[in-house]
Amino acid sequence: MTRTVIESATKTAIIGFDQPFCVIGERINPTGRKKLAAELEAGDFSTVEADALAQVAAGATVLDINSGAVFTNKMAEDPRYADNNFVEPPLMKELVERVQAITDAPLCIDSSVPGALESGLAAAKGRPLLNSVTGEEERLELVLPLVKKYNVPVVAISNDDTGISEDPDVRFAVAKKIVERAADFGIPAHDIVVDPLVMPIGAMATAGLQVFALVRRLREELGVNTTCGASNISFGLPNRHGINNAFLPMAMGAGMTSAIMNPCALPVAASKIEAKKLELAEAGIIVPDDIDLETFCRITGLGSTKSRAGSEMEAIRAANFLTNNDPSGGEWIRFNRAVAAGGADDAAGGRRRGGRRR
Repeated sequence: MTRTVIESATKTAIIGFDQPFCVIGERINPTGRKKLAAELEAGDFSTVEADALAQVAAGATVLDINSGAVFTNKMAEDPRYADNNFVEPPLMKELVERVQAITDAPLCIDSSVPGALESGLAAAKGRPLLNSVTGEEERLELVLPLVKKYNVPVVAISNDDTGISEDPDVRFAVAKKIVERAADFGIPAHDIVVDPLVMPIGAMATAGLQVFALVRRLREELGVNTTCGASNISFGLPNRHGINNAFLPMAMGAGMTSAIMNPCALPVAASKIEAKKLELAEAGIIVPDDIDLETFCRITGLGSTKSRAGSEMEAIRAANFLTNNDPSGGEWIRFNRAVAAGGADDAAGGRRRGGRRR
């Protein structure tokens, strides 16, 4: 049975066909997050630390750490800051050390810069996951020696020098090539976690069917574990959580064993709370000035003022139970007890307490 072992100094995470689905938390990533990038440029790691703790609390098994920041202000002072090869290696080291200081979750070192990958590997305790290698010849020659040197597992993304193919057979062939090239370096298939590349269902109607078929082939023919950027499937569509909640259990049923995703439902913005109060006031409903905002958000369906496990995590836990990767439903029961204890009036599913209504 294929098992990919990822370790911190004190904790082990296993990606495997007979294991609970591995959630790789994606939030520590400044790409597309201007506020976070600005904080990192100023040497402020408070959001990184908060995101690390929130993701673990929400159920992340592994934390992805991406160092792809752009230091706009420093570029004006020193042109070297326009080069990611200069920015990312020291930033990755700092990110890894900061996160390891506050949580024992295993890490995933994520960068397109080989120097940042090695910097993260050198700073990480245990056996992190490396993200990533592709089928491009230059990338294979740069990354696979690092994988061998540090004896770590690696995410293999199914694109090569020709780009990302819409043909699933081509993407399978690229994955097979990476597995075979890794074997030439003495890297076993169980240390390769293939990302078959999930296309947006809004742009390609067969995207879901493609990835399910690819995951089955990768499992049956190559014997490798798989992962994906889970939110890609719903890109550009309304109610993305609804699509993600259906996609993840279906992918798990096809054999997918992990996903890089956000396990948290983000807190409700203050602007949304004020807008809801105004909406109620216009309808003649008076909201007391001293109302507890968490209670207000819950009873009006806005969500929560606190970071918490997202609805995708409920879908994953239910699928773990249904696939017998949560023996006797222990994790499912603990999760729902925690929700009830938090007063979330069935935020995990909208059910009424007290049994069936007659």
